Amino acid sequence: MEELSLLVDLHKHQQRQGPGSEEVTARAVELAGLRGAGALRIVDIGCGTGAASLQLAKMQDASITAVDLLPDFIEVLRDNAAREGLSGSIKALVGSMDKLPFADGEFDVVWSEGAVYNIGFAEGVRQWRRLLRPGGILLVSEISWLSLERPGAVQRYWDAAYPEIATQAEKTEQLENSGYEVIDTFTLPEACWMENYYLPLLESFDDFLARHPGDSQAAALVEAEKTEIELYRQYSDFYSYCMYIARVRR
Repeated sequence: MEELSLLVDLHKHQQRQGPGSEEVTARAVELAGLRGAGALRIVDIGCGTGAASLQLAKMQDASITAVDLLPDFIEVLRDNAAREGLSGSIKALVGSMDKLPFADGEFDVVWSEGAVYNIGFAEGVRQWRRLLRPGGILLVSEISWLSLERPGAVQRYWDAAYPEIATQAEKTEQLENSGYEVIDTFTLPEACWMENYYLPLLESFDDFLARHPGDSQAAALVEAEKTEIELYRQYSDFYSYCMYIARVRR
């Protein structure tokens, strides 16, 4: 089985495909001034199986367009939305985040949790700006350095895995250079990583390997995930996901 198919099979059974929480989503909504803002047009880019989309549909008077490249994730989201009676609020589409078929200014809010790394933060926020009406709001979580100095092991790992990792100040500057004014930023707490993402993933490894007996690629994928989890356990003081909240500059 190809590596992408294995990744999908490992992650589609999880509530989240990256660090996050309902508390983080709610806090971002409040800081962005979206609570009680009336009917909103929201696009959730790189939605995964839709944890954020589902919560936003419950919290807001909104029509949500949820987009992900992977059909399996979209199928899970559609099933979950139907089960929770939210199909009328969420339109789930298969699509690439760098080739979005939407008109300029079509949305009030662009939302993306833990996904922009697929095309890079600077490129993502630059491309997605056109989707927002004047004064529209961007909310993006992105892995960021929390310290100007890091141990060599963690520096080397993330330089190889995601060369665009940078400090919050550098990410803020990238937003400003792309035509946004930054409203606020905050760091996701450890529970978003361990309790909501890594521990459920760890608990799924045995079942995953049982579905792919003797598959060396599946075994290698599990080992790679374990390496990432152990890295976070050792070096969580030096990096995290941060939520960036910004408004299109008028």
